[in-house]
Amino acid sequence: MEEANLAKTISEQVVSDTKFWIALIGIIGGIIGSALTVMGNIVFHWFKEKPQRDFENQRIIILTEMLDDDRFPEKWRNLATLSAVIGADDAETKRLLIKADARGSEKADGKWGLIKNHPFPGNE
Repeated sequence: MEEANLAKTISEQVVSDTKFWIALIGIIGGIIGSALTVMGNIVFHWFKEKPQRDFENQRIIILTEMLDDDRFPEKWRNLATLSAVIGADDAETKRLLIKADARGSEKADGKWGLIKNHPFPGNE
């Protein structure tokens, strides 16, 4: 009888241990699955947005070249010209110009130049 109780106790312990490990494996699997889903979404988003980023970077390169053109000794260019060359509206062109480290003229005449060529007064 005592052996039967011992066998029953051991089997209950084995079942309890098994449930614990099954639960632990389930939790770890859930964490790993969630992490892979999040990483997959990040990678998917990165690849989805890559053509737009490349297009934007190409526009910034063109704007930088235009603002650093030696044919224009003052190195200021009109916003309308810059917008027309890259095929963007004024708001988008201004956003890209700021990303290219450019600034507008303080005379508010619609001209833009690179900050390296036209530092702010006191920052020269």
